This record gives sequence, structure tokens and C-alpha cells, in this order.
Amino acid sequence: MTGLPTEFPDFGLTHEQRRLAVRSHYYERPGMDGTRGEIWCYSDRFSYRPGETVRLQVSSTASRFTLDIVRDSGNESTVLTQSDIAARWQDTPDDCSVEGCGWETSFEFHIGGDWPSGGYRLTLTAQGRDGEPIRCHHILIVLPKPGRKQGRILQVAATGTWLAYNTWGGSNHYEGITGPERNQYSPVVSTQRPWCRGFVVKPTDAPRVPLEVAMPPGTVPRYPHMEWAYATGHSKKYASAGWASYDSHFFRFAERAGYKVDLVSQHDLHFTPEILLDYDCAVFVGHDEYWTWEMRDAVDAFVEQGGHAARFAGNFMWQTRLEDEGRKQVCYKYRARAEDPAYRGGDVTRATNSWEAPEIGRAGCKTFGLNASNGIYAGWGGCAPRGTRGFPVYRPQHWAFAGTGLYYGDILGAESHVFGYEVDGLDYEIRHGLPYPSATSGAPDGLEILALGMACQVEESPDVPLEDQFFGDEDGRFVAETLHGEASDENLEKVRYSNGMIVNFKRGKGEVFHAGTCEWVAGLLRRDAMVEQVTKNVLDRYLGRS
Repeated sequence: MTGLPTEFPDFGLTHEQRRLAVRSHYYERPGMDGTRGEIWCYSDRFSYRPGETVRLQVSSTASRFTLDIVRDSGNESTVLTQSDIAARWQDTPDDCSVEGCGWETSFEFHIGGDWPSGGYRLTLTAQGRDGEPIRCHHILIVLPKPGRKQGRILQVAATGTWLAYNTWGGSNHYEGITGPERNQYSPVVSTQRPWCRGFVVKPTDAPRVPLEVAMPPGTVPRYPHMEWAYATGHSKKYASAGWASYDSHFFRFAERAGYKVDLVSQHDLHFTPEILLDYDCAVFVGHDEYWTWEMRDAVDAFVEQGGHAARFAGNFMWQTRLEDEGRKQVCYKYRARAEDPAYRGGDVTRATNSWEAPEIGRAGCKTFGLNASNGIYAGWGGCAPRGTRGFPVYRPQHWAFAGTGLYYGDILGAESHVFGYEVDGLDYEIRHGLPYPSATSGAPDGLEILALGMACQVEESPDVPLEDQFFGDEDGRFVAETLHGEASDENLEKVRYSNGMIVNFKRGKGEVFHAGTCEWVAGLLRRDAMVEQVTKNVLDRYLGRS
């Protein structure tokens, strides 16, 4: 791409520190800020209705703090400011990532009856021991009032994925201090702990995961987002999930563009699936990887009854279960067949494995048309680092592309880099220059492939030793075993190369549009006119405006 720098950004790290930024396990924990002091908080739930009480759990080295609450939207507005709130340091159990922090409630407040639905950013500010401010941030969701909402969008925040990536306390579904040798990811994670740094607020210049470097020949791939996190004291996973990197950008775009939008969590879909039925259009955005069976049931029923689901998101991969009234999320992932109780006399269809595991019998493409097992990585590390950056268009005459001026073979969203860092795909074949789902793809009837780009299941980095790569071929071998029964070299080659797609299909009385990429919101954040136009085309059609 023209205009891209040819060198990676310099965050002041040595070569060894850059290596540690990728390979080491670093996370937020009580006492990490040392003599400066610190303040942390979480709330008892993800979401609240107007009039309900929020219970805020706070642990702080300072005895008093100030609370500011802002509706984080296209036009930010402050809804509550309160000073001189009492706080104290609260001990935190070592297994807080799994069992929760167990802190006592420090402060309560009521959601105002006039607070519109949306994401509300809490900022807690106190004085550090050196006299300088210390802060923490939290996000909570205010739910819409019950009743029919014709003409409004319902955005569903990807709280399952937020939970899976949250590093606070030491363990998540990726790395951890769990297990007999304190070096394993945890199959159980708790909602009752703070969000890691970068999930709620992050600097505007913080790198996203996809590479923004031209990478001349011979350039060794690097991971700027992890280097930046290591250098600045942010979570290693700040760019992989959370309100700040993903969900907030669609919400702000929609309101700026004149749409009326409400917000709920995935957990609300799980426990109150009927909430979808008040709307004509439900939207899912960003990195949206972890779902329960019940969440999928809610979406499938919504579409069958005439609802419209617009998914501008990538990596539809794992089934989860919720326990303890939703305060714990369970996902055994790679260890599911060996450890998940669902394989030992339970309901194996609820096993917390990939949706494509044959024993589950509910391939991801049955809900959204695409799945991560046929997609995954693009535009970072050793996975197509010089790739298309956008979606190559195959069916420009489709209604979703109206008014864009796109032609066959054009690249949608290349300038804003919407293709990556994880994408969803489908097995396909080319006939007369156009892609079609293959007979064995499992695609819903009538699915059209509108755009199609290249992705990888394996990190191909010939210039980087395997021990210095971020994930190598681990995910590829897991997918090979899931789809083909064995993680052999032969089966790895069957899944090595994959794809990301934009698809559209009708089901029952409703319809689904799926732009299968985490980074679609980058096009909205960077004001890419074509990406904005496609988004508006989908929303307008699904709201009955066109």
C-alpha cells in the first residue's frame, strides 16, 4: 500500500524486550504499580435497566476517590459526577481470575430513568502516594426499556469475548497462572474482577493488531501492538477484545450517522433472548468469538421470525457455557475432549469446543453463514502480512454495494485495513469467475458470497524461528484435528490456507448479512467512505428504510 511506513514503530524496547513482549505472559494484578499506589474496580453485573442499582466494588491504596460517568457515544455526555467517595484496599485471592475478587461493595448508585441505552464509561480518580493522580476505568451497559423499537438498531456487545481475553488477575482463556505448575490458561473465568488496561479506554495512537507497515522484501514480521502494550503497561490483549478497540466504534458511528441504537450484552441474549424480538435489526461487531448455545438459539429464532442480523465481526469459533448465574464463563477449548465434563456423561452437544467439532453437531455457519475454522488470521505476524487489507469484491451488483462505485475485482476497505486480524470463511469453489459455497461447506441454502479474501490457519514466518513466533501452527493443527480427525502434517496442509468472506442469505422470514472480519470497525473509525456506505446500505435495508 502506498503511504505506509517501511519500518516498524520504535517504542524504545531492546531486541530482548521485543521478544518478551510477544512470548512472555504479563498481566494486571494487585500491587503491580508499586509505591505509586493504584485503584481498581468492577461492578456486580454487565448490564442494568433504568432505575436499577449498580454496586461498585473498589480496591484502592487511596482512602477517597472521585467518580465520573459518561455515556460513551457519538456525542459524549456526563450523567454523574461524585467526589470524596470512601475506599480502602481489599485483599484479592490468588485465583480471582477464576473465582472472582470477592471485594465488598464500596459505592452504590442508581441508573437514572432518563439514561438512554448505551455504554457508560466510569472513571475513578484518586491521589497516588507521589501526589499524582491514579485512575481506573470501567464500562457498564444500560439496557433499553421494554417494548417494540421499530426503527432502532440493537447492538449486542461481545461480552463473551471480553471475558475470554481479560488478563486481570493472571488467567484468561489463553494464558495464565492456573494449573499445578501455574502456567496454564483457565477454562473458567469470572466476571467479578476489573477489566484489564486498554479494554475500556486506550490512547488513540495505540496500534491495532493488523500491520500498518509496508514490509519491504526481507522484513521480519513483528507485533507492534504487543510491543506497545509491553512498553506502556497495558494488557497484552488490549487490541484483541474490549469496548475500546471494537464495540465502541460501531456505536459511535451509528449515532453520528443519525441512527438510533440501543445496547445489550451477549449475556442478556443468553438469559432474556426475547429482548431481540423488540427490534427489526440486531448488529454484532468486532471480535466476537465466544458464544453459548442459548445465545445462538436467540439469534436463530429472531431471524426465523423475520429479524435481520447484521454481523460486522470475525472469528465465530467457540461454544461456551455460563455458570453461577452468569458470573462464570466456561470454555475448555483445546483441552475440551480431555477435560470438559460434557464428554464424561454430560450433554456432549454442549461441549466447550469449536462449533465445528462433529460431536456438537452445530457448525457455526448455520447461524451466520461463516465460521472461524474456514477463516482466521490475516494481515499480521506471518499470516499474509502483505495481504489485500480489504475484501476483493466478486458480486458488485449486490444491494449491499449500491452507491459505492465498486467493480468486480476492486478491494473494499483496503485503505482503512478492514480485512483482519481474524476473519470468518467457508469452503468454496470458483465457477466462471465467481465463488460459490461447496457442496460440503454446510452453508445455508441460498447463501451468496459477495467478497472473498485470503487468510491462513498457520503462521508462516520463514524469517522468524518457531520459538519467536506468536502462535506458529498450533491453531492450524487443532483445526486439522477438529475437521479431519488427526493433527497430522497431511491434515495440516488441508487447512493451512483459508479465507475471509462477506456473505448474505435469507432464512425463514428474516435475513443475515455477514462481513466476516474483526476489523470492519477500523473502516468506520478511519471514516472510509465505501465501508460506511456498505454499512448504511445494510442498516437501511434491515430497518425498512430502503
